[in-house]
Amino acid sequence: MLLVMDVGNTTTVVGVFDRKQLVAHWRLSSILHTSDELGVYILTLLGTKDIASTRIDGAVFCSVVPTLDAPLAEAMRNFFGVEPLRVDASTDTGMEVRYDAPREVGADRIVNAVGGRSKYGAPLIVADYGTAITFDVIAPDGAYLGGAIAPGLQSGISALFAKAAKLPQVALALPRSVIGRNTNESIQSGILFGNAGLTDRIVGMIRAEIGTEVKVAATGGHAEVMAKLSQTIEYVDPWLTLDGLRLIHDRVRGSD
Repeated sequence: MLLVMDVGNTTTVVGVFDRKQLVAHWRLSSILHTSDELGVYILTLLGTKDIASTRIDGAVFCSVVPTLDAPLAEAMRNFFGVEPLRVDASTDTGMEVRYDAPREVGADRIVNAVGGRSKYGAPLIVADYGTAITFDVIAPDGAYLGGAIAPGLQSGISALFAKAAKLPQVALALPRSVIGRNTNESIQSGILFGNAGLTDRIVGMIRAEIGTEVKVAATGGHAEVMAKLSQTIEYVDPWLTLDGLRLIHDRVRGSD
C-alpha cells in the first residue's frame, strides 16, 4: 500500500492507495510536530481504517511547509520503514513545464496538473480552493503553462477580521441571498459569490487566451461549495492531488 500526503499551509490531506484504488483519506490541520508525534498520528489514522503499518510499502508527499518536510520524512522512515519520495521542482513528473522559472512553481500545483491531465485530459484548468486559490492550466498538448493565484476563501475572511475592527469572523456558509441582510450574510455573500465570479472570469479569460474550450476541474477543501456557485466548474475531485502524487510515485519508483 502507498501512503500519500499533501501538506498545505492550513490543511494536510492524507491518503492510502491499494494499487490504484484510494482506500482511505483524511483532511487534517497542518500543525508542526516532531517526527515521533507525526508517526503516532499517522498510525492512529491508519488504525481507524484497520490498516496495519506493515502493509505500507511506499510513501510520497509534497509540501509547501518546509519546516514539516524533515520530521515527516523521518516519521515515514522510522514508523513504516520506507524511504519517502518528496515531490519538488527537480522530480521527474512526466509533465513539461513552460513556466518562466520552473523551480518557482509549487509542487502541489504540478501534482494537481499531473492528476488532472490523467483523469480529464487536456486542455484543462485545475482550480484548487485552499489557503490560496490556484488556477493551473494544461495546454492542449499536455504541457503545464502556468496559471493564476488568488487569496483563498478562508484567507479572505481572516483578512477582513484582522484588518477591519468592526467586522466579525464568520463561518463559510451560504447566505440566504446575494443581498446580505446582516453583517455576517454580507461577508458570506462577498466571499462566496465574489470568488465564484472570480473563478468564472478567470476561466473565461484563460479560454479566450488558449483559443479553445477548456474543461475545468475543482479540488481542495472548498471545491464543492464553489462548484455549486460557479458556472464553469465541470468536475469536483476533492482527492485529485492524492491521485497526482500516486501517479508521480509510480513513474519514479515503479508500481507493483
